[in-house]
Amino acid sequence: MLESPLSVISKFPNLSRKMPIPVCRLDTKSGFAVMAIHIELFPCCRRRRAVESGFMRKASLISIGNELLSGQTVNSNAAHLSAELLSAGVPVVSTYVVEDQIDAIVRAFELAGADADVVIATGGLGPTDDDLTRQAMAEFLGVELELRDELLKKVESFFISRDRPMPAKNKIQACIPAGAKALANIGTAPGIGAESQGKWFFALPGVPSEMKRMFAESVLPELRRLASGQAVVVKKLKCFGAGESTIAEMLGTMMQRGRNPLINCTVSAGVITLHVIATAKDEQTAGQRVQRDETTLRGILGELVFGSAEQSLAQVVGEKLAQQNKTIAVAESCTGGLLAKMLTDVPGSSEYFRCGWITYSNQAKTSELGVPAELIAEYGAVSEQVAESMARGAGTRADTDFAIGITGIAGPTGGSEQKPVGLVYISVSSKRENQSRRFIFSHDRSTIRRRAAQTAINMLRLKLNV
Repeated sequence: MLESPLSVISKFPNLSRKMPIPVCRLDTKSGFAVMAIHIELFPCCRRRRAVESGFMRKASLISIGNELLSGQTVNSNAAHLSAELLSAGVPVVSTYVVEDQIDAIVRAFELAGADADVVIATGGLGPTDDDLTRQAMAEFLGVELELRDELLKKVESFFISRDRPMPAKNKIQACIPAGAKALANIGTAPGIGAESQGKWFFALPGVPSEMKRMFAESVLPELRRLASGQAVVVKKLKCFGAGESTIAEMLGTMMQRGRNPLINCTVSAGVITLHVIATAKDEQTAGQRVQRDETTLRGILGELVFGSAEQSLAQVVGEKLAQQNKTIAVAESCTGGLLAKMLTDVPGSSEYFRCGWITYSNQAKTSELGVPAELIAEYGAVSEQVAESMARGAGTRADTDFAIGITGIAGPTGGSEQKPVGLVYISVSSKRENQSRRFIFSHDRSTIRRRAAQTAINMLRLKLNV
């Protein structure tokens, strides 16, 4: 009777995780069950065929450090790597956050290696006693740490260039697992790259600036080399004005898993980014697939799509204002200058941005923008009428083509049953007409203010499209 692989494994309790798993197969000639050592079922390499074909399909991230678990440090590295890998056509399928303990890090490498073809760990490459990533990686790979003279010279040179003696503890940073590749760093800690049974494992510094540079210069080129023979083309479409679920419903089957191109969706501060990821044997074919989907997506979503790649709403609006030779002024209450900041964060914004007012009090609305006191008394400071009057006042005083007025309740206090926290009125005024809208935004004060400012910019974008 043919035994299952698991029943066979149970008879070999001394098998380590680094040994191939015995697998039973049926010999068609003799009719007997034959035990074979099937390398493709190595515990951390179950997608070896995908790797050998040249296309790295999945990635897993490991973030190392007690400070991440305690909440003292925000895990921005994982967010950055996830976005970069997705853009490279390598979606992240799992992330692990572990403490500064060798056993925990080794276990994370095992789990991540079972999930994906590429594993990237960040943190734990410093010189202190709690920096244990290199030791854990060596144990996971089943090798010893070795001191590399060329790395030691680089670490020593780092301190010499700063006219400082090298502390003895920094010598550990010149040690990496035997057989592994050292990745260049602008700091003292080199990164580590190693291949194990057809999968790639990387250890990068936890310092964000060092991690980002090392990933861009050392890891991405390696991924592209491993993906040779199959082209991956990625296009990002930026959307605003509808929620993630609404857009998903509009796209229907286009977001089904297993589709080529694959369409993924990410959300950040109200902006929906659609990642169109096409794979093919050559870049031209993959690019054509992306182009077809982009045309279809734009047709379905219409004006919800405001840009592509890394464009922001403010950048797109700024380009339209400059192209049409138009100018803008703003009058803000609840957003406290955030709208003006977003617009002027764009290089060259002085070409179209004239000035702005932060009129937080009722008195300032009247004295600075000419909002009638009786209008505020009748409708309240948070009202469509006041938002419109603020916009018209700003436009008249600055003599601009467009002006925006925002008034609302950002919270967490100040709301009522009639006017709850999150209520915002936005008015976009031109010399010909005025458009005012009522919104209720949710979440905390910061989110409400940001969404209000973004929505105001989007309203201006739509008006510029006419």
